[in-house]
Amino acid sequence: MKLPVKWLLWQFVAFGGTFALLLASASAASAQPLTFFGEDLGLGEMTRLTVHPNADAARNAFLANLLTGVGTENFEGFADGATTPLALNFPGDGTATLLGGQSIVSLSSGTDGLGRFPISGTNYFFPGLQAFAIAFSPTPVAAFGFYGTDIGDFGGQITLTLFRDGIVTRTLTIPSTINAEGGGVVYFGVIDIEQPFNRVEFGNTAQGVDVFGFDDMTVASINQVSPNLIPAPPSLVLGTIGFTGLAWYRLRRRSKQIAG
Repeated sequence: MKLPVKWLLWQFVAFGGTFALLLASASAASAQPLTFFGEDLGLGEMTRLTVHPNADAARNAFLANLLTGVGTENFEGFADGATTPLALNFPGDGTATLLGGQSIVSLSSGTDGLGRFPISGTNYFFPGLQAFAIAFSPTPVAAFGFYGTDIGDFGGQITLTLFRDGIVTRTLTIPSTINAEGGGVVYFGVIDIEQPFNRVEFGNTAQGVDVFGFDDMTVASINQVSPNLIPAPPSLVLGTIGFTGLAWYRLRRRSKQIAG
């Protein structure tokens, strides 16, 4: 049995239009950054968490969306007490400079007595009561993740303000538990392929009261983000619509010829 040409025509147009709509919707959805968060509550300021599965799971999910070879700064290359500015090591992404904050702390076991400790190795970054930032050059980055320790036991949460050439592109608040026991561990990562950034400023909703530690910061350029996350360019959507329209025109002409 032959199917009517008009039926085939409308089925094809409907499929093409739906496909183009899906591409456009995927592109619009990608405008929001991907975030990754995991938290392991602490056991008190004198106890180092030796395992932190929730934070590690968030880090693994973050890294799973990046290509191999991304750079992670674990602060092991700095001396105990080294102060900012510090040139951070992120291979393949140009240079990064840690600005503000206080100093590098070396700690082989336990905590600093107030719930802070390194995640890997013996070193971590301690900003104290000072604000701090990381500046990336010469090109913006698209992904940034890190561990934080002893967050929230005095009511504070970390905020991240992302900048592109001096203009704020995103402001994010890490949803860690407030007023929990000290010594907790969180991991937070953000991937923003729509609005890459060249500066991250760390804030604190309880500035001057709550104090955190930081370790294992990972950075990736947009070229190091999984291709699966890169949205379809507008030209592809328009091309799909154009192709559908052309096919519709040709099928319509053919239907008229058959009818004639």
